[in-house]
Amino acid sequence: MFRTSLSYFAVTSIILYSFHSNAQTLSLKEAVKTALNNYGTIKAKDSYANASKSSIQQAKREYLPNFSLSAQQDYGTINGQNGPQYGFGGLGTASSGPALDQQNWNAAFGALYLANVNWDFFTFGRVRERIKIADAAYQRDKNDLEQEKFQQEIRVSAAYLNLLAAKRLTRSQKNNLDRAIIFQNTAIIRAKNGLIAGVDSSFAKAEVSSAKISLTKAKDLEQEQANKLGILMGLNAVSYDIDTASITRIPTNLISDTTIKNSHPLLRFYQNRIDVSNQQINYLRKLYYPTFSLFGVMQGRGSGFSPGYLLDQNTYTTSYLDGIKPTRENYLIGIGMTWNLSSLLKNHPQVRAQSFISQGLKEEYQMADQQLRAQLLLAEAKLKNALENYREAPIQVKAASDAYLQKSTLYKNGLTTLVDLTQSLFTLNRAETDRDIAYTNVWQALLLKSAALGNYDIFINEF
Repeated sequence: MFRTSLSYFAVTSIILYSFHSNAQTLSLKEAVKTALNNYGTIKAKDSYANASKSSIQQAKREYLPNFSLSAQQDYGTINGQNGPQYGFGGLGTASSGPALDQQNWNAAFGALYLANVNWDFFTFGRVRERIKIADAAYQRDKNDLEQEKFQQEIRVSAAYLNLLAAKRLTRSQKNNLDRAIIFQNTAIIRAKNGLIAGVDSSFAKAEVSSAKISLTKAKDLEQEQANKLGILMGLNAVSYDIDTASITRIPTNLISDTTIKNSHPLLRFYQNRIDVSNQQINYLRKLYYPTFSLFGVMQGRGSGFSPGYLLDQNTYTTSYLDGIKPTRENYLIGIGMTWNLSSLLKNHPQVRAQSFISQGLKEEYQMADQQLRAQLLLAEAKLKNALENYREAPIQVKAASDAYLQKSTLYKNGLTTLVDLTQSLFTLNRAETDRDIAYTNVWQALLLKSAALGNYDIFINEF
């Protein structure tokens, strides 16, 4: 059993190693595609949209007439009694028979067969308004799905950029550690040869430890960002192989469009919510009017009691087949109108309430539009600042690299102090970090502008 477990572990390790070795670099477009296919919220809203689409067919079929079939077979007495009655709540019987001078318990079988058609053929447009409500609800849910996809594209892109930045920071901290180790080795050799004080080697070890801690923090940040990206993609992972060189340049087409259009996915969704509410107002107003109906009934009835039962109470049969056989048929056709006049009073507050809901939805639309405009102005400012930092970052790195090289050479020749070298090392590490952040900020600003304009292609076509 131990050998079996060991063999299984070995095979599993080989498979995992092979998968890791053959793993391809995850591009941003692949990450977005995976997220759109796997994310639970998108799947849920897709189901809601399909449900709303089915509701349109259901609303259209409301115009079809009602067709009912009924059959019953009973056994009981038919004692009748003169007097007024009301079958309140259905708690009454439909026994029909002569009003005899005394009670008897003669019982026989009976049956009733019924076909009924009822068609509300004219309702002043209520059915049509219900169809419009269902269609507006479908448009709302469909655009809700589209705006959720758009938001997910933005979220995944932001997470991908954050992971790229984290990986570049990890690389910068790794370079910083390598420099600190070289600095430590030099200090140790010079201290052993008596060229510098022993405290310099101890200080160099402290710098190496600090660089290791910074590298560990950078790796921790990278794993957090990878985990966030995995969650948005519907996957579980803390490490992804991505192309860190994809943000070493700036976008070639930095648009200057500052117009928020009504076609923005979020604004379309808010407008659809208003449309649904307005359609509901129209439907509620149609409830003020009457309903015209056509109806028809075909009836067959059987009874074990003979026509002469009034004169001779012995003329009945307890045969089941004779009792359920239909012996009388009736039909009825007609046209009717129903108009609940109290609905004029009852529905008015409901119409007014729905009007207030529509007004509230309009206010939410205006607020969303205002927020998008503010976001666009912020994106423009961030893009401008990010470009300025992008242009300054290489200058800062070049100057810091030259300074570090100079101080390192001077220190090796005993012409400068350890403090000066450490300061140049810190300055170079900060310059590389600022450079990595500056590259990412340009793309983050463009992504923010793309989100404000409601056009993801602005960003993804440049990546």
